Amino acid sequence: MVDYLANTEINSQRIAAVESCFGASGQPLALPGRVLLGEGVLTKECRKKAKPRIFFLFNDILVYGSIVLNKRRYRSQHVIPLEEVTLEPLPETLQAKNRWMIKTAKKSFVVSAASTTERQEWISHIEECVRRQLLATGRQPSTEHAAPWIPDKATDICMRCTQTRFSALTRRHHCRKCGFVVCAECSRERFLLPRLAPKPLRVCSLCYRQLAAQKQKEEEEEEEEEQEPGTGAPGQPACLAGAICGASSGDDYDSDEDKEGSGDGEWPSPVEFYTSGVSWSSFHS
Repeated sequence: MVDYLANTEINSQRIAAVESCFGASGQPLALPGRVLLGEGVLTKECRKKAKPRIFFLFNDILVYGSIVLNKRRYRSQHVIPLEEVTLEPLPETLQAKNRWMIKTAKKSFVVSAASTTERQEWISHIEECVRRQLLATGRQPSTEHAAPWIPDKATDICMRCTQTRFSALTRRHHCRKCGFVVCAECSRERFLLPRLAPKPLRVCSLCYRQLAAQKQKEEEEEEEEEQEPGTGAPGQPACLAGAICGASSGDDYDSDEDKEGSGDGEWPSPVEFYTSGVSWSSFHS
């Protein structure tokens, strides 16, 4: 770990360069004691396809964004506190190498590095920073994580009813609770998931039933404790606080990765990315 870089001129210059690349759309990153430990390009698996993203590892946060011009302009800045992060290495396949999952309570997603060495460097550096952050804050490791969205291309049929086949006219939707790819009919309801968003989100029929039953049970237990009459009959179908019954049109809080347009810079194809032999990451010492 490079604590000795904190509050040094070289570290300040590195952080200022990152802020400059994000421009006015990014939030300020310079804080006393914050150190930029490394940076690099990782492939992030988004709902429609895998895309290159720039990642910056600080001693307390992980920052990533879309690449417009490498080392000159980035956008769509995301800042993740490291004490909320859990990593999960993923098995190798012929089509997908050097992958691991970054899990947080609000969002979980899969990334991959250009080589096994870079993958191990990223994982070891992030895990060490997480360990130190938890030690410094006295927090326990996070146990609740958002489900990663299964990519659109992973299935041609609804993963709930297994009947509806997706096409140009029959679009895919994602359950915000389990991350499954589902059809409109199997994701008509919405439910409030406070960790993810301030308004009810689209969920699949199975998750809705489970969430509604859990909510109803909690409310009944609260009524028993307070010994006060409830507002609804115990056997009543749950259109509960936090739940909205009926059809939902569109996908509110859709993945921001699909709203960024096609302005990403020119980057190698996946095959070239993994076989170029170029080092895509660097860590400061």
